Amino acid sequence: MGKALIIGAGGVASVAVHKCCQNSDAFEEICIASRTKAKCDALKEKLAGGKTKITTAQVDADKTDELISLIEREKPDVVLNLALPYQDLTIMDACLATKTHYVDTANYEPEDTAKFEYKWQWEYNDRFKEAGITALLGSGFDPGVTGVFSAYALKHHFDEINYIDILDCNAGDHGYPFATNFNPEINIREVSAKGSYWEDGKWVETEPMEIKRVYNFPEVGEKDMYLLHHEELESLAINIPGIRRIRFFMTFGESYLRHLKCLENVGMTSIEPIEFEGKKIIPLQFLKAVLPDPASLGPRTKGKTNIGCIFRGKKDGKEKTYYVYNVCDHEACYKEVGSQAVSYTTGVPAMIGAMLVMNGTWKGAGVYNIEQFDPDPFMDALNRWGLPWQESFTPELVD
Repeated sequence: MGKALIIGAGGVASVAVHKCCQNSDAFEEICIASRTKAKCDALKEKLAGGKTKITTAQVDADKTDELISLIEREKPDVVLNLALPYQDLTIMDACLATKTHYVDTANYEPEDTAKFEYKWQWEYNDRFKEAGITALLGSGFDPGVTGVFSAYALKHHFDEINYIDILDCNAGDHGYPFATNFNPEINIREVSAKGSYWEDGKWVETEPMEIKRVYNFPEVGEKDMYLLHHEELESLAINIPGIRRIRFFMTFGESYLRHLKCLENVGMTSIEPIEFEGKKIIPLQFLKAVLPDPASLGPRTKGKTNIGCIFRGKKDGKEKTYYVYNVCDHEACYKEVGSQAVSYTTGVPAMIGAMLVMNGTWKGAGVYNIEQFDPDPFMDALNRWGLPWQESFTPELVD
């Protein structure tokens, strides 16, 4: 049993907190910390009375000194970073200063540029080694479970994997003409950026949403999906042997794309500051403020998600294809934890990653991406904690 400090109090953090409390055999105590302490207190009140002790704290995750003071006071076994990706480095700095294990769900990105790379966090590797602590990067679903799926496929089904297609389908309907299922600022930056995929040892860049495919997702049906750049492509291209090509696709509905195009055309998705009534504002941050809060979508959202990986490679010299995926129901997620499936599919793996680092199942001094550890304990935990996976050896392929 151990103690986790959870930084963040949004939709994903809410799911992770619920799951930590369900998993009281592992999490004896948690502290929820956020810039807005009232959000942490509301979560604590909702889950009061269980076996897991819950405390709350206020912290500005942009300020390393505040984070160090909080960690020194709370003395957690692991820090689970569910704040914004902009704050990854300050939280890692605080973990280094206090020699505390670190887990996150998304790679660092500078606030002033749409650049999704692991290089900033990978540069911490030597310092984490010297401190004798673990940093686990990307313990969400994608990145996260998709990396575990890849490690599992390599361990149990392939000698080498040549092709990976990661398919992320959200077929949920929340009833709004335009809303995002996770942080609007992060979502829109990701979708508006140029696409890319890894092929033959180099990056191939595409225009945003340039490549479209239609795929028939199990339990969901045919959906339009578009090629995006996604951070796990970078680490999987290094850590999975034999890779010739790896791509990431995500589904989008026509209403979402139509509204996004209009917002782009009038400059509302820009991250460049503009002057408005004597003040500097960033249009995308203003847009975030007026869009529906993703945490409010839970009671409105119906339908399912389907996220998984299709692998092609060789086993004993023979060609082999393998598809492993999870289907998650928005309404079932809301009934269980009060959040929709997009938050659920990130919050559950976040809890699992924190658990495996905290209890020493996954250990090693340094900075690690999730596919570098033994996938079996994580795969078992997915089945136990609400994200059961399915597999197929004859999937429909993406051309």
